[in-house]
Amino acid sequence: MPPAEPLSQSETEDRLRSLPGWSVADGRLTRSYRLSSHFAATAMVVHIASIQEQLIHHSELTLGYSTIVLAVSTHDAGGALTALDFTLAERVEAIAPAHGAR
Repeated sequence: MPPAEPLSQSETEDRLRSLPGWSVADGRLTRSYRLSSHFAATAMVVHIASIQEQLIHHSELTLGYSTIVLAVSTHDAGGALTALDFTLAERVEAIAPAHGAR
C-alpha cells in the first residue's frame, strides 16, 4: 500500500469542521469522551480497537475511569494528518452515541 498523503492545513481545517469535539494538538487529531462508568468506557475502547483493526490504523488510546482520550496521526506520512486519521475519527464519532459518550 502506498504511503498516505499528508493533508494541507486548509484540508485539515475543512475536515475538522465536520467533527465537533475534535481538535488538532501537537500535530495529532484528538478527542476526549466522558462516559457513565468505567465499564462503559472500556466497552467503547474495545469497539474503537475493532474499528482500528478494520482500518489497519491505530491511535493512541487512553482509558481513564470513565473517560477515553484518542490522539491519532499517520506514522507512514511522517506523523502528519491524513484522510485516514479523519476516517478513523468519523467512525469513532459514529459509534460514540451508542455508548453514551459525550
